[in-house]
Amino acid sequence: MKLDTNAKYQESHEWARQEGDLIVCGITDHAQDSLSDVVYVELPEVGSSFERGQIFGVVESVKAASDLYIPMSGEIVEINSALVDTPELVNSDPFGDGWMIKIKPSNPGEWDSLLSGEDYEKIAAE
Repeated sequence: MKLDTNAKYQESHEWARQEGDLIVCGITDHAQDSLSDVVYVELPEVGSSFERGQIFGVVESVKAASDLYIPMSGEIVEINSALVDTPELVNSDPFGDGWMIKIKPSNPGEWDSLLSGEDYEKIAAE
């Protein structure tokens, strides 16, 4: 299982990484591996706002569909529109080209309650 050492994690298998004053999010390598071949990604509209833990989208694979849970409260300022035509980027590069959304956080303090890579690894291994 690969981890991004600059990211924090949720038990629901999303990662979050700070880029300037924005938070970039996607699903973890463990999650994409469990799902296998991703065939569709449903993302929210730019400008929509979410509270931490709310469902912001869906990722579908040949095996299953999984809800995506937002790791921090805030407004969606960008979505990865490349995933519309090439959802398999989630499989090939979950921490890079397979990112899903960028959030302008409304409560930056929530960052501190996300899991470290080590803590996430323990949960994912169970």
